[in-house]
Amino acid sequence: MTLVLDNRTARRLFLHRHLLLEPPTGNAGSAGLLGIIRALGFVQVDSVNTVARAHDLILWSRQQSYRPPHLRRLIDRDRAVFEHWTHDASALPIEFFPYWRHKCARDRDRLLKMWASWRGPEFQARTADVLAHIEAGGAVMSRNLDKPPSKGSQGWWDWHPGKTAMEYLWRTGDLAICHRQGFQKAFDLSRRVIPEMHLAARVDEAEMVTWACASALARLGFATSGEIAAFFDLVTPGEAKDWVAGADLVPVSFEMADGGLRKVHAWPGIAQEVADLPEPAGRVRVLSPFDPALRDRKRAERLFGFHYRIEIFVPEAKRRYGYDVFPVLEGERVIGRIDMRAYRDRDALVVRAFWPEARVRMGRGRVGRLEAELDRLAVLAGVGSVAFGDGWLRAPGG
Repeated sequence: MTLVLDNRTARRLFLHRHLLLEPPTGNAGSAGLLGIIRALGFVQVDSVNTVARAHDLILWSRQQSYRPPHLRRLIDRDRAVFEHWTHDASALPIEFFPYWRHKCARDRDRLLKMWASWRGPEFQARTADVLAHIEAGGAVMSRNLDKPPSKGSQGWWDWHPGKTAMEYLWRTGDLAICHRQGFQKAFDLSRRVIPEMHLAARVDEAEMVTWACASALARLGFATSGEIAAFFDLVTPGEAKDWVAGADLVPVSFEMADGGLRKVHAWPGIAQEVADLPEPAGRVRVLSPFDPALRDRKRAERLFGFHYRIEIFVPEAKRRYGYDVFPVLEGERVIGRIDMRAYRDRDALVVRAFWPEARVRMGRGRVGRLEAELDRLAVLAGVGSVAFGDGWLRAPGG
């Protein structure tokens, strides 16, 4: 018999697995923070800093005593976390490193072909020089490498051959990020960054596939084989499908926000876990646009009825949302999105608009909870006050 989860229960279970059901309290010491990263599986690292960097907001939304130096300490000093690639740049528990060797190997030829087309083949000739330079001189940033005279910046993706070579060597395992200065990465040889016990550990490809699929499902709670494959982006959809067919899983259906049912897979203990779920905390919390709970936009729409797309690269006149518009969660509901930016020269977090979701009523109590969360967020953003623009509270569904 297939277990059917109503929509509210499915949302509660999903948020519980993503550490968003209970209050974001606790000690932000190394052990507690590492526990959060292990529970999530990864934390996306991104330079966007309209309020706070993505990784900092992701961690803060789960433990509000967190501050940015806490993560850097785990990476730069403790070596308990390393930075590499899932679907994007991410911070990962160091014990995952042996599995990431397979990603490095799988990406080697693909990136070589793709980047040679994207940035030109010149970077391939620089890889040996970059390795020799770092071997002899230690950690280096791309700005310390020689680069050709500028012919006009191409902005975000303006990589010279030395930088491209360095990024390629990182993505394929020869280099590792040893620290950051500001947000710029400093690379050293992997054998000088990754602790020996993890550097020496080996798993075969079959073990990697089993681990990646089982670990993904453990963090999602319920999922299709495609969602399992996409979670870490370590395995192919076909490998995930074969794993699901051979694993000891149970069929589950969950009610989507539109009332339809979606068939997924789960571990056999899901019924008991559902029975033991805590009630959601009533507080409001702001999430990063890159939060792992909402990263899969289609799943967020199915589960929460929340249509959220970042259209940052289209002309301003046509752009609806961007990296300064943040999802807002209350309990197990996404209640809206907020447009805001931290102006450090003005010492203020400026709120330009809040759009409630359809059928969300912004009464005095809910507005008060939102304002209290913004006061807390201002501390993370490094500003002393919150300011609201005229007409900031918009009509539901606007």
